[in-house]
Amino acid sequence: MSRRTFVGGVIASAATATAMQTCGASPAEATSPKSSPGWIDAHVHVWTPDTDKYPISPDFSKSDMLPKSFTDEQLFSHCRPAGVERVVLIQMSFYQYDHSYMLDVMKANPGVFSGVALIDHHRPDLVQQMKSLAQKGMRGFRLHSRGDAKDWVDDPGMQKLWRTAADEGLAVCPLINPDDIQYVDALCKRFPKTTVVVDHFARIGVSGKIEQDSLDQLCRLARFPNTHVKTSAFYALGKKQPPYVDLIPMIKQVTEHFGPERLMWASDCPFQVEDGHTYEASIALIRDRIDFLSASDKQWLLKGTAEKVFFA
Repeated sequence: MSRRTFVGGVIASAATATAMQTCGASPAEATSPKSSPGWIDAHVHVWTPDTDKYPISPDFSKSDMLPKSFTDEQLFSHCRPAGVERVVLIQMSFYQYDHSYMLDVMKANPGVFSGVALIDHHRPDLVQQMKSLAQKGMRGFRLHSRGDAKDWVDDPGMQKLWRTAADEGLAVCPLINPDDIQYVDALCKRFPKTTVVVDHFARIGVSGKIEQDSLDQLCRLARFPNTHVKTSAFYALGKKQPPYVDLIPMIKQVTEHFGPERLMWASDCPFQVEDGHTYEASIALIRDRIDFLSASDKQWLLKGTAEKVFFA
């Protein structure tokens, strides 16, 4: 997924101390992932230009891979200086249901990464596949809305996915447009025990304007206690210009409804570090520029919520 497709909606060592050092913590700080003080980025994509070892889906071509590469080492060059020690990797659409590259990155950096997979909810062995991916470190499953979210509510496979996620303690992570919030609402109502993480404010603001009706609808999801929102992808929302302070009213309203314990910051790299945008500008909006967030609130947004959902 590139910045263009976001707006369009188309598409180490085994020791924990070494793992923490990989993402920037000193040995003295690297006690365990759960007790380390570093932040968590809840949404990053990685891929490699080595399409011989890691083939991409036939639905994509190499020309779709923009930037051409965003490996774990490239990520670390951005997240280390910002004090981010752990990251939730989101399966890149280029690879569709082949998670080989993401899983290899996770294995190479133990304790650093959690994962969110893509899965075909129509496959007959859906439950077994979900359990298998969970055993490999996947803590959630991403849903892509391509104008078909209205069909999710009554789809037997989608219902099985939501039910299994609840049974197995896994998250459902919808990438939706504002018009799709109503369908996620219906599924949350049907499966209230399922942990849900809505990506990127449900893309409210991609038009350049924060649509108040859509924002109110998103905030209505707060009545489901297992539903969360990623405060993320600032480069693509509102004025789309750092320092992104025009997004503060939206963040405030979402915080007032969900509370900081159900919000998590994420960069959406590599797209956050293209076209004049920077990693530091993204994290700084939450860390430095919002006066209504207490120190405790920021701990939840920058670490605690993602830790609870994706690293527990």
